[in-house]
Amino acid sequence: MERRLVGIPASPGVAVGPVHLLWWEVPEVRHRIIPDEGIPDEQTRFIGAVERSKTRLRQVRERVEGSAGPQEAAIFDVQLSILEDAELLTGVAELIKQNLAAEKAFDIVMSDWRTRFARHSHPMLRERVGDLTDVHIRVLTLLLGLPDHDPIDVPKGTNAIVVTHDLTPSLTVQLDREAIAGIATDAGTRTSHVAILARSLGLPAVVGLRSVTTELTGRERVIIDGSTGMLAINPSDEDIAQYEQRAREEVAAETELRELVTADAVTTDGVAITLRANVDLPEDSDYAAATGADGVGLMRTEFLVLGRAAMPDEDEQYKAYTKVVSAFHGRPVIIRTFDIGGDKLPIGGFPAEANPFLGWRAIRMCLDQPDMFRTQLRALMRAAVHGDVRILLPLVVSAEEVHGARMLLDEAADELAERGVEFRRDVPLGVMIETPAAAISAETLVDGVSFFSIGTNDLVQYTLAVDRGNANLASRFTPTHPAVLQLIRRTVEVGHEHDIEVAVCGEMGSHPLLAFALLGLGVREMSVTPRSVLVVKRMIRSVSVEAARAAVEAALKARTAADAEFILAERIGEFGIVTRSAQG
Repeated sequence: MERRLVGIPASPGVAVGPVHLLWWEVPEVRHRIIPDEGIPDEQTRFIGAVERSKTRLRQVRERVEGSAGPQEAAIFDVQLSILEDAELLTGVAELIKQNLAAEKAFDIVMSDWRTRFARHSHPMLRERVGDLTDVHIRVLTLLLGLPDHDPIDVPKGTNAIVVTHDLTPSLTVQLDREAIAGIATDAGTRTSHVAILARSLGLPAVVGLRSVTTELTGRERVIIDGSTGMLAINPSDEDIAQYEQRAREEVAAETELRELVTADAVTTDGVAITLRANVDLPEDSDYAAATGADGVGLMRTEFLVLGRAAMPDEDEQYKAYTKVVSAFHGRPVIIRTFDIGGDKLPIGGFPAEANPFLGWRAIRMCLDQPDMFRTQLRALMRAAVHGDVRILLPLVVSAEEVHGARMLLDEAADELAERGVEFRRDVPLGVMIETPAAAISAETLVDGVSFFSIGTNDLVQYTLAVDRGNANLASRFTPTHPAVLQLIRRTVEVGHEHDIEVAVCGEMGSHPLLAFALLGLGVREMSVTPRSVLVVKRMIRSVSVEAARAAVEAALKARTAADAEFILAERIGEFGIVTRSAQG
């Protein structure tokens, strides 16, 4: 019998396929005492689970190496070494001798290890916490007789819908685009890691379903509609036929949009808009370039780190950046330095923090890890030989951070000069405006800076004190809140006063309604997801800046975000443009 769940639309598109239910959480383990005579069998059961886990990890490693490469596969070597650690094995064995069941003994030891490693002063040991968690889950799954799944279990051509609580970096590295047709998660919002990843991969996704993992058994067939946030469980043949028709219509609509590839992004009153694309993976660059985007407004570099046990070296980074730069044939490519932290952590993570979004992340981490940062800066300056590269610093809140980055950039340039490597020293430097502090005091950041780029995902989060990855708060993540609109306008005004380019590279620009508001706020450069370039261009060519400005002035007087959104929707509707809600 068909059931329907409604979540948050995260990545557009329709997909039909079997469920691949992926449990990847540390399960609860009850306290169980065994008799003295049962100790030998319990020891054997534990060793058996460890050996089966090692066999499984070797299989996963081999398949990941074949699909993603040796660097990505190396994370499983770390996990294999944990399972072979004598201290770990002895610790569990001693607890079993004290009449604890194997699963509880292992749970106690692993929980203790994860706590100790997270608090360790040495960063390399802190980075192992994620690996310990993966091992913790894998062995307990076997000891408790739970379903043993990995994303890599999905055979190619299955067109499965991966259903999981959340999509972590350790799971991301195993995803196979040839096997997966869509993603559905309990957690997440439109601006969470899983949503951005799904849009980058071109996979339909629905997030914030809250309880989907507990409502499915893994034997169902589902329809996922990433445009409306709907998940239909065991749909009828008639429903499947209707959604397949929807999918064909979306393909036809995209084909129609392709006619705009060579058209200029100019409003009806003659204002030219620079419309660039966000790039999450180098593989996205060819598609992004084919949309007619005016370059890359945000290349995220976390793909080089997520799902990895070690940081990438200079040459690997140089090759990745050069691939994107070459695809755009001289058009600007703005590359953001590592925004590690928050919801974007490498395998093993970094220090466990009570509030990682307010913690050691982005420019803070880079400045505190100068060797790592200079490696990236050297790779960026080398890639700049091949095109118009510009460097973007994330989460800047003070002039001291800009100055510190500039000093490391100069040091990196001197290192390249000493080596006799070809590079560009005069790479433009920009800062992201993504906190109220940066927006309010933007004039303090102008020295030595060529451009501002407003990161609306974090700007909304920090302004409204709403975790952008929390599905329970999705309705409160409101980009049309008057405070957010005022901070954006403030940043644009400072940029104009100091002759500094101001762009928007967050998710707001990818939503036609919010892009309309940005036009009214004075934004003339936007960077959007590749699949939104033509949709936003169509909107730009349909409206006037004068109308957008009047709409925003009215929205700024609204008492609530909902009222502001209603006003914007009503005004853009006068141009025949109907948009979905921008909430959440």
